[in-house]
Amino acid sequence: MFRLRDITPRGLYARSLLMVVLPVVLILMLTTWFYYDNHIAEVNRKLGQSIARDVSVVQDYCERRSESPISRELIATRLDLTFSCDAPHAVPEEEGFLENFSYRHVLREELSTRLGLPVVVGLSPNDSLIHIRFPAAGRTVEVLVERKRAVTITSHVFIVWVIIFSLLMIALAVAFLNQQVRSILSLSKAARAFGRGRDVPDFRPSGANEVREAARAVIDMKNRLTAFAEQRTAMLAGVSHDLRTPLTRLKLSLAMMEETDEIRAMKADLKDMSMMLDGYLAFARGEESDELTEFDFAELVREAAAGFSEDIPVAGPETIRVTGRRLAVKRALTNLLSNALKFGDTVQVMLVDGPHAAEVHVDDDGPGIPKDQYEDAFRPFSRLDEARTQNTSGIGLGLTLARDTARAHGGDLRLSESALGGLRASFRLPH
Repeated sequence: MFRLRDITPRGLYARSLLMVVLPVVLILMLTTWFYYDNHIAEVNRKLGQSIARDVSVVQDYCERRSESPISRELIATRLDLTFSCDAPHAVPEEEGFLENFSYRHVLREELSTRLGLPVVVGLSPNDSLIHIRFPAAGRTVEVLVERKRAVTITSHVFIVWVIIFSLLMIALAVAFLNQQVRSILSLSKAARAFGRGRDVPDFRPSGANEVREAARAVIDMKNRLTAFAEQRTAMLAGVSHDLRTPLTRLKLSLAMMEETDEIRAMKADLKDMSMMLDGYLAFARGEESDELTEFDFAELVREAAAGFSEDIPVAGPETIRVTGRRLAVKRALTNLLSNALKFGDTVQVMLVDGPHAAEVHVDDDGPGIPKDQYEDAFRPFSRLDEARTQNTSGIGLGLTLARDTARAHGGDLRLSESALGGLRASFRLPH
């Protein structure tokens, strides 16, 4: 099974051309073979039999011409051929004086069968007539027949028409496929760009009706998703901003109260809520202001790692050029590194530059997460305290926002077991 994104334009064009043109060419080849193998061969055999009957009349005349009631001129006129009962040459053993022609063996076979003796048949280069020679009454009989009477000579016209028709079909198929493949590749490119959060202002539906309908559906889906993302961001920013005022009042009220266990618990809850709101606001501001740019992904990864510790090793290529929202990607990488440092003592980062995407692996030596809970880790506010250390801070949105960022760029975020014994987070970003 193949994916459209893994096929190059030339490969898709060649595949489509092969699927359309090859059957047409095969049908033409089979039709031509059947035509020549059956119809043309049978026609030439019938012509050979007709010539053999006429030559048998000449043979009978030459063997009994003194007793024949019909004159030589009458036979030549009625049969429309030229013959001589006293040819100046004897029947030669070699046929080098005559040229070969199509279906010569068929004509010679019919003549030999009809006359009951060996016959020399060939095309003379001097007069372009078929010469038929055989012995009769101790002499050599030579019959001259026009070539078109013995074999069909219009077969090459059929071949020419087959070639012309094949070339015409190929030209039409190439023109049709060129248009359709261009439309499909344009749709694929636009859909891939829309999936990565990019806009394609010059994209217009084109091609067959089905391709146009698919293009319109992709544009409609892109518009709906864009509107949904804008509404979600606006709502998240508005709610977060509106909640900061009552939270501030609650903090002031609690600060004026006597310090008790209940008050300390309430202050901790308010602190967590403030952290959540700060995270929401940072996410909303980033979504609104961050623009698509081309940047060095490897440099960004090293910059994010250096922001935590100079001791975090980063292996891989020195530079990887990608296009995306730099701040959003950095925020996602920061979340991954923060999670790794919270739950592990040793963190390693490895960069991989693949043919279609760049990937960064963040490994830690922490307790890890059971495989059956990988998807649960991406749920908002999911902490998985039974698997990871409970005495850690956070609101449970790091992995969720990181995967949203990866998928918004057309990539993904996957979890797996680390070689260090903990968890591996693999952040994939298409080129």
